[in-house]
Formats: sequence, structure tokens, C-alpha cells
Amino acid sequence: MARLGRLSRLSLPKPFPLHLLGHEGLVPGGPGSMMPGVAWLLVLLLLALLGAALRSWQRAPARSKIPRAQKRRVEALQRMEALARRLREQEPSLDPRPILELPLDRLVQKLRDEELSLESVLCSYLEEALKVHQEVNCLTDFLDECEEQLQALKKLKKTERGLLYGVPITLKDPYNCKGHDSTCGLAQFLEKPAAKDGVIVKVLKAQGAIPFVKTNIPQTLFSAECSNPIYGQTLNPLRLKKSPGGSSGGEGVLFAQGGSILGMGTDTGGSIRIPASFCGVCGLRTTGYRLSYSGVASAIKGQKSVTSVAGPMARDVESLVLCLRALLSEDMHRLDPTVPFMPFREEIYSSNQPLRIGYCESDGFTQPSPSMARAMRLTSRLLQDAGHQVIPFSIPRIEYAVKHLFVGGLFADGGATLLEKLEGDIVDPCMKTMINQLRLPDLLKCFLAWILKYIEPRASQNLEEMRGVRTPKKLWERHNAVEEYRQEFIARWRSLDLDVLLTPAVDPAFDVGYSGKALDSFSYLHLYNVLNFPIGVVRVTSVTPQDEEDLAFYKGYYGDSSDTYFREALQGSVGLPVAVQCIALPWEEELCLRFMKEVETLVKNHREPE
Repeated sequence: MARLGRLSRLSLPKPFPLHLLGHEGLVPGGPGSMMPGVAWLLVLLLLALLGAALRSWQRAPARSKIPRAQKRRVEALQRMEALARRLREQEPSLDPRPILELPLDRLVQKLRDEELSLESVLCSYLEEALKVHQEVNCLTDFLDECEEQLQALKKLKKTERGLLYGVPITLKDPYNCKGHDSTCGLAQFLEKPAAKDGVIVKVLKAQGAIPFVKTNIPQTLFSAECSNPIYGQTLNPLRLKKSPGGSSGGEGVLFAQGGSILGMGTDTGGSIRIPASFCGVCGLRTTGYRLSYSGVASAIKGQKSVTSVAGPMARDVESLVLCLRALLSEDMHRLDPTVPFMPFREEIYSSNQPLRIGYCESDGFTQPSPSMARAMRLTSRLLQDAGHQVIPFSIPRIEYAVKHLFVGGLFADGGATLLEKLEGDIVDPCMKTMINQLRLPDLLKCFLAWILKYIEPRASQNLEEMRGVRTPKKLWERHNAVEEYRQEFIARWRSLDLDVLLTPAVDPAFDVGYSGKALDSFSYLHLYNVLNFPIGVVRVTSVTPQDEEDLAFYKGYYGDSSDTYFREALQGSVGLPVAVQCIALPWEEELCLRFMKEVETLVKNHREPE
């Protein structure tokens, strides 16, 4: 527990200040010729400082809730240790290694055939998850009801056992579980336990799965880091100075170290795919509304331009497939009629017809790192050698899509909803840069965007989009713009008669504290939340010493601070995983998974030169 305390006190490097704020050389004519303008600017800055002081005074309620939440977590994990001890006493000679090494499909079979007891499997994962937590601080809550659920499962007849019978699973923090907080890393959400399980949790339990822990996330879920003022910083077990990614970072590290075999994440801008690629595991962002999102907490419910979705994470593709088979049941539609009843289509997943694969090594917005580009070329070569067609594909109007549609879509309200959730809270270091910018008065945002246009054009665009749409008419126009862009993208896809698309993921893992500074590099992920396409991540290689040498010459397409930070964030990554993204059109999860499985199989059968 002392280790836990040290981890919770870890702090990130201070966020990079907004570029050149207050640099008098940027004021035309110098300070003497624009006194009225400077006076107004000083007034605005004074108001901002007064607002910051007021917010600091309002933090008292948050400070009173956070220690209580931290104490509850300590007590919950003590109960988790106690259950592991009780289960261990039932089988003193239990060796967890063979259980932890089983892939999900074989584990399920052994449980159904009663070759393994439910107690031995749950005990093995309880113990391993606690070990991982002690190293990297990834758990937020223990789901005590797992013991009662295990006993209920033992009473079922063989014919009543679901597809995930007896499988211990993990859940990202925002998944509602009756009697437990879904915090989103926010003090406002503490001490408000869910009245009932969310739809996905209910379906998983109906299929025999045993949720046993909830995992850590960044504050608000709006970060590719994994840190919040309640539970602290989660680290990447593959290299402790690296981030596990976010916002499903707690899930990612458990899979990387064998503390989980199946779990559920969410994805608004890469929140499943970033941790999957940073930690070297598999994750699937589903089409919006293919899985229910009812009973999943969010800091910004209501925005529509960028689709937030649920999706599974696991160590391999076959586990994702089994999870989707279980979720796409009649129970899903019955519990949430807004979700169409679309059972898993086995004939699509099991097809062995050659694929026409679009190949996009660069999106034209973020220059891929040397390891990202090499991973793409390796995967393309393996696919072509296996008889698939690989066709060059270019992303239309990428800057417009990423800045106007994605950033503008998330902050269509000027960030008002997000800021409301942070009232009276302590802002985590991983969120400070974004929140400081959102809190700027609109006039100051406009002024800074105008200045930065000539030296940091992407930062300028961010500030402009953070101003929000301001009228219902503009909001409707934004929604229409998203739909028009989606149709434009699909038309280009179909003009090439593509089945699927291959693009880079963003990797290797960033140093802790860099995700907010190099935010533009996540363009490869953000785009597909605007498009609402199913997309999965598969590891294909690792960073080589040559990749590291080549990184020293990385310039980026803009040569701005984001490009510089991207290069810095990736340094010291030799041996870390590198992944690719496999993409299909909406509602084609089965085809997406088939493509992922093909890539995974080809990579496993390929031996890279030492």
C-alpha cells in the first residue's frame, strides 16, 4: 500500500504554456503605440486571474470527497486480497501460470468442460491484477459482487451456461455497476453509486462473465494520458517512464501484464486504440450504436458530431471475436431497443476470399514516425505475399476533418459542458493545458488565434474551434458538414472498390506528460470517430535501434511545436510495440475483425531479422 501511495502522488511535467502569450514583440508597433489594446488585454488577464482564484476557493468540496474515495479504494482492494486468499485456501497447490497463459477460447472450453474450477480461474486473475496494480497503479475499484456471481454460476446447468461462462473480466471506470461510482476521474461524480448495471454489463453477466475490477482513466476521459486527482497516475509496465495511453489506460496495462483476459473500454478519439497500441494488445472501436452505450458515464453527454462508443480489449483478435459474439445477442436489443438486433455474422468473419485493401501510410497531417512507417510497409508486404491486393489511398481534406469536424465537434459548446463538470474540482496536470485554453475569454481566444495563425497554425485552429458554434443554426450546419464529409470519404473508398483500409496507429508509447503537447499526432485516430467507422488495432512489430536513429531526423509536416513534442515523446522506445489500424465501413465489424485476424496471423508467422 505504501507503493500505492507513492504512485498516487506522482505528478506529470507542467503543461507547456500557450505559445508566446504576453510576448510584447508580437504587438504591432510595440507597447507604446497600442496602449488601449494592451489595457484591454490586461483587464482580460486580470479577470482570468480572478476567475482562477475563485475556482481555487471552490475546490474545497472536491478536496473533501477525494480522500474519502481514496480510502474506499484501499478498503476495496483489501477485500479483493481477502477474497483471493479465501479462494487460494480452497486450492493451496494452485499454480496460476498455466491458467493465465491460456487464450480466451481455450479457457472458456476448459471452464465449460469443468477441467478448471471457477474458483481457480478467478483466484488466478485476482492475484495477478493485484500484482500489476502494485507496479503501475491501474485499479480503481473491486466489484465485491463477483463472489456472489461465481456461486450463482455454479448452480447453472450446462445448457444454461453462456459464451463467457466463468471468465473474469475487467471494466473501464465509466461502466455502471450497481452500487459503485463511475467517476470519469471527476470529484463531482464521486459518492453517486450507480442504481443498476449498465446494459453491456448486464449482457456480459448474462453470458456468464464475471466482472471483478474497474480500471483507471484520465480525468474527464478527454486525454491520451491516464491520470486523475482521485486515483493518480497509471504507468506503462513495458517502460515505467512511458504512458499507457488513454483513456482506457488501466485496461491496457492489465492486458500487457496478464492481469486480465477480456475487458471493455470506450472510444471518443482513440481511447481504446491508443492504450492498445501503447501496450501492445488488441482493441476494437465498434460502429456507434452497434453496442449499447446506455449505462456508460460521460463528462460530455449530448455531443453528436463525434461518436463515443463501447468496445472490447483483449490480448488477441480471437478474444475480441468471442466477446462480440456474446454481446451481439438478443439481450442487447431487448435491454436497449435503440440498438439494432444484428447477431455476429460468422460467414463474413470466416471468409477466406482475397481482400482489396486501401493503403494509407500517411494521412498528410502527421508525418508517421520511422517505426510507424516501417510497420505499414511490413504489413503491406505480408498482405501482398498472401494474395491480397493493396491499393494506395489518400485521405480527403484531412486538416478540415481533424480540426473543424473533430475538434470543433467536441467543443461545439465552447467547452461549457466540460468546464461545468470541473467546477469545484482539482484539474489534473494532464488536463491543464486544454482547460486553461477553454477558460480563456472568447475575445482573448480570438486574439490569440489571430496571432498564432502565422507561427503555430494548428494551435491557432484549435483556439478558433474551441470558441464553439454559438448558434443552433451553426450547430446544425456542423452536423450536416460531418455527414457530407462522411459521404465524400465513402465515395472515395467505393471508387477504388475497397473492402478494408490499413493505416498507421500512433506509437510507440509517449513519455508521460507528452500526449497533451503532441495532441495533433493523434489525427490518425480522431478521424475515424468523425467517420464512425469500426476500427481495430493489432501489434505488428517493435521499435528497432534503426528506428530510434532515424527519429533524430524527424521534422514533421508543419515543423511546429506539436511536431517537435511528437519526436521528443517517442525517444527511448527501442523494443516497445508498434501497431497498425484495420478499418472497415460502418456496421462491418465482422470484416474488420477478419482483416485484423489476417494481419495478426501473418505477423505471427513472420520472423523479422534480428
